[in-house]
Amino acid sequence: MAISSGAALKALQIEYKNLLSDPIEGFQVKLVYDDIFVWDVSIFGPPDTLYEGGYFKARMKFPLDYPYSPPTFRFITKMWHPNIFETGYVCISILHAPHSGAMRELQPSEKWNPTQNVRTILLSVLSLLNEPIINNPANVNAAEMYIRWTNSSGADKQYERIVREQVLESRQSAEIEGIIVPLTLEDYCMKTREKVLLDSSDELLGEYDFYDEDYDLYEESESSDDELNKNYTDTL
Repeated sequence: MAISSGAALKALQIEYKNLLSDPIEGFQVKLVYDDIFVWDVSIFGPPDTLYEGGYFKARMKFPLDYPYSPPTFRFITKMWHPNIFETGYVCISILHAPHSGAMRELQPSEKWNPTQNVRTILLSVLSLLNEPIINNPANVNAAEMYIRWTNSSGADKQYERIVREQVLESRQSAEIEGIIVPLTLEDYCMKTREKVLLDSSDELLGEYDFYDEDYDLYEESESSDDELNKNYTDTL
């Protein structure tokens, strides 16, 4: 059984409440099954990019020693991108622990450290979507297509075609869920400040002040997730 960390609980409570009161443009977050250690993330594709009009879903899982170790960030929506494994896991420097063997060419300062937080992760992922890092890619085929696309000034449209097809698929998911995807720069930049009843949000987050340390945070039946984690680790 997992043992919860008081420091991690406190840090995540604060970050979650801050993101509700001061959201990041293009992002929405919510807890999964009221578990402060597992977040669902919705990303709206920025206008004037290949991802314009897209609705991309991802999941973040936080370790019990957060913020001393980084969370995982996995896209649930199918993503064709040089820095995203086919399993959906994002390969980005700040999501690697300082002493991990992965991405050995990076300096420790480029990897995760406790000064990072969810806000910096989300902004880094958004930046990565717009400007892939093609050195040591997670998806070699996507990287090769991206290089051909950029070197040809868009004449080689294979990469663009795949991304735009995935955007259309994600729009269908948004329509099914009744999600309105921002299509203009004005709508995208307008932060969605949903009114959160303080008493209800405090009640939800307050539950974690009395968190049962014997509760298994990851008891949800996601055996496939465990397998993907193993594949992800083996890949690194």
